[in-house]
Amino acid sequence: MRPPGTPPQKIALPHIKYVVAVASGKGGVGKSTVAVNLALALAGEGRRRVGLVDADVYGPSLPIMLGTDARPRVGPDKRIHPLERYGIKLMSMGFFLDEQSPVIWRGPIVMGIVRQFLRDVEWGELDLLVVDLPPGTGDAPLTLVQQVPVAGAVVVTTPQDVALLDVGRGMAMFAQVSTPVLGVVENMSGYLCPRCGTEDPIFGRGGADALAARFGVPVLARIPLVPALREGGDAGRPLVAAQPEHPASRLFAALAGRVADALAAPA
Repeated sequence: MRPPGTPPQKIALPHIKYVVAVASGKGGVGKSTVAVNLALALAGEGRRRVGLVDADVYGPSLPIMLGTDARPRVGPDKRIHPLERYGIKLMSMGFFLDEQSPVIWRGPIVMGIVRQFLRDVEWGELDLLVVDLPPGTGDAPLTLVQQVPVAGAVVVTTPQDVALLDVGRGMAMFAQVSTPVLGVVENMSGYLCPRCGTEDPIFGRGGADALAARFGVPVLARIPLVPALREGGDAGRPLVAAQPEHPASRLFAALAGRVADALAAPA
């Protein structure tokens, strides 16, 4: 038994070099879109071995965004074999539920599922495991970063003041549990017109810079509001996989390079 007040023992993941959390202070900021396209960009045409965990048990979106409704195979040893799509390995509660199944579990059950996805899945050797965290600073994200050796977090926000306020709380949570924040991604940083190419900052500008300066971290990327990003996610063909030369895909490639460089940099 642990003495009162001591942190829980972290799950050992010896075959995974880096675990990267993608987090947001609130829902609706495109965190899962960023997580999926970042994971694909990190894989970089097979240059890295990448896995992606959808830890948002209450609102899993991976099956839709990656276009598969297959079920993972469970081996005789009770270990779960992840699905593979576009060159990355995947795990989500959405692979085990149908669209009508309500998810009404309490926190301990949710965390048990997430722990199982990390500990009992046959990931093999991975360079990076991207974990798409639930939004906010509730039990699930807090317990996850306490129990899993997270090398760094990428925090996703939009430029609105209300989103920046919530994400500031999330950044403070990572500081409290000694998890480094690699930087901020400002999603929906402006609407990019597909016809004329002009960008309109419909949600404002400069908020991510102030947040990054406050916490002493870089702005890793600014991703505009691009119809092709939404369309790709709805169709199960993420933009980075479907149109790697698209300007937004190139932004994700640059983001992946910055994340990889930050992980490799000495602490």
